[in-house]
Amino acid sequence: MSRLGALVLASLTLLAPAVPARAADWGTIVPGRSTPESMRAVSGPPTRTQAQKVEGYDTTQWVYEGAQAPAGIVRLTVDFGLLTAAGYQKDVVRSFRLDPKPGVFNRTLVMDGWGAPTRVGRDGEFEIFVYEQGLLVYFDKEGRIAQALIFTPPQPLPATPAQR
Repeated sequence: MSRLGALVLASLTLLAPAVPARAADWGTIVPGRSTPESMRAVSGPPTRTQAQKVEGYDTTQWVYEGAQAPAGIVRLTVDFGLLTAAGYQKDVVRSFRLDPKPGVFNRTLVMDGWGAPTRVGRDGEFEIFVYEQGLLVYFDKEGRIAQALIFTPPQPLPATPAQR
């Protein structure tokens, strides 16, 4: 994912609505609901943590790598800190990213698991599936193997211009 894409994603997810609909999830991690305590209970302590500032808010990032990463995953990155209508919640999962081992998530598996995407886009040479429920899937250059899956609270998408 490009650096600009990461900044836009961080801004969108920090200001996302407080789970008005069911978010896309993976395992037991649900953006807008999961907490550090629920993460620790299922995944144990992270490999490393990092304090950050996003849009002026103090946030925390947990990374699970190596033996601490889930099976089939190279790295799981979890970002905490979500701005909701009720205020800022520093101990709620804002988003998380899966960097799978090569071939673990192919296009068919993604479609079987989450259905057809709301939109399909591109980031340079890479195809992206965008799901309004809160999932972005970045595929390899051939569009067959998922390189990264990013889960967020639901992201209502603007209407597309009418086709003429």
